[in-house]
Amino acid sequence: MESSRRQQAQSDLGMNFEREDLKRNAALAKEQERVEKKQAKREQMMNRSSYRMMVKTAKYMDKYYLDPLIGLIPGGFGDTISSLLAFPFIYYSLCVVKSIPLTLAVIYNILIDVMLGAIPVIGNVFDIFKRSYVDNLKLITGYIEDDKEIISKVRKKAFATAVLIAIVCFLIYWVVRAAIAFFHMLF
Repeated sequence: MESSRRQQAQSDLGMNFEREDLKRNAALAKEQERVEKKQAKREQMMNRSSYRMMVKTAKYMDKYYLDPLIGLIPGGFGDTISSLLAFPFIYYSLCVVKSIPLTLAVIYNILIDVMLGAIPVIGNVFDIFKRSYVDNLKLITGYIEDDKEIISKVRKKAFATAVLIAIVCFLIYWVVRAAIAFFHMLF
């Protein structure tokens, strides 16, 4: 009886510990369910054939130095082939992970690799040391696993890529505008 009086007094003072315990336990259960769903989604994403393809591509292109060897093909064809092999990374980040910042970060690494690889002779040396495929795989894997450091890198690279895209769009605008003005002068 004394405990019921105490409970009543606590309830009157707004100190209903039983209800708070129920709320806390419900919140903990909901959080545990969310964590389990997220873990299942991670496992599902990493078991996809496209993920395994990215792992193999990164292995052969960067660890076995296939990227610099392909870059030796003259006429820019090697760099074009190398760039095409990066499309699974873009597809995965955009369509599977569904993250625009991650996709921009992946594109950033690809653009840097293409830019460095396009430099005659020296570009192939850069390709030996710049491992963009492994870097992209690390970004994607870290992003899936909620690695805070990787997510920070993704945000920085995404911002840099977005700025680069804005600059290129601005330049395209001015080139088109100059071309129109030139045609008006001629005719």
